[in-house]
Amino acid sequence: MDTQNPSAHRRPQSRIGGKSHSFRRPRANAHPTGGVTHDNARHTTRFTVIGNHLAQHEDLSLLAIGLACHIQSLPTGAAIDIKSLAARFPEGAARIAAALRELEAHGYLRRTRERTTEGRIITRTVSCNQPKRARTADDTRTPGPGAPSAPTPEGAAPERPAPRQNPTPRRPRALPDVPKPAYTSPAALQAATEVLASLRREDPRLLLSATDADHLAPGVAAWLERDLTPTAVRRALSTGLPLEPLVRPAAFLAHRLTANLPPLPPPGPPRQTPPPPPPLRHPLRNCDSCDHAYRGPDPHRCPGCAAPKDPPER
Repeated sequence: MDTQNPSAHRRPQSRIGGKSHSFRRPRANAHPTGGVTHDNARHTTRFTVIGNHLAQHEDLSLLAIGLACHIQSLPTGAAIDIKSLAARFPEGAARIAAALRELEAHGYLRRTRERTTEGRIITRTVSCNQPKRARTADDTRTPGPGAPSAPTPEGAAPERPAPRQNPTPRRPRALPDVPKPAYTSPAALQAATEVLASLRREDPRLLLSATDADHLAPGVAAWLERDLTPTAVRRALSTGLPLEPLVRPAAFLAHRLTANLPPLPPPGPPRQTPPPPPPLRHPLRNCDSCDHAYRGPDPHRCPGCAAPKDPPER
């Protein structure tokens, strides 16, 4: 039992972490063998802060990430529609449109359609550098009247809703100004009102109130005094309407009356007054009474013989 077997294998020993083994982690100051290294310099001017949640987004495409960085670097009011971006970058309009839809789906863009006071439809785009913060702000707003309320703890009295204050009624916005005719007459305003009343036959969305018609009538009269027929004015106001609902048809018509006002017709040549007719010349005749030659309307007697003679004095 005391004899050792010199040919037996030694018992394996566990590795100790202080020795030079291959599994030991490299030191913090050791240079990696691969990967990117950064040579960064501090920016003092012309730079944009981009969050890593955008630069390293897992669901966005590389085109969408680059497009979002470009949009966030632009000043307020810069054009970022598909046509402008396609002219700026080599990617086509289809790829840029798809990238914009990606950014809109993940909250980096908000696009809403609004109507201006002139009746035009515009697209307003808002760039969000932190979509989660904007979403959190929306969630923390006061819930509407139909939203569920928070649960009340046991033993606590339920909170009474604050008395609802009557909101101040909003005043309707004034309609834009319309052109004024050079000469206003009741007949011209009546013809203009008839043109406005007939627009609803062309499109039911152009139904106007009596107040709106009174406001727009001078503008239509200004068109009529430019040698346009009522049919031509009706066609100019009712053709080419947008497909969206007309929220304020009177404002839309006021904009068309002002923006598309035709010029005044050129003045024609001055009218020449005809010369007065020559005086009537009677033919030469001989008087039947005194046999003198005369010219007069009476074919038989001269003016001296035709005139009544004074009675003799007594």
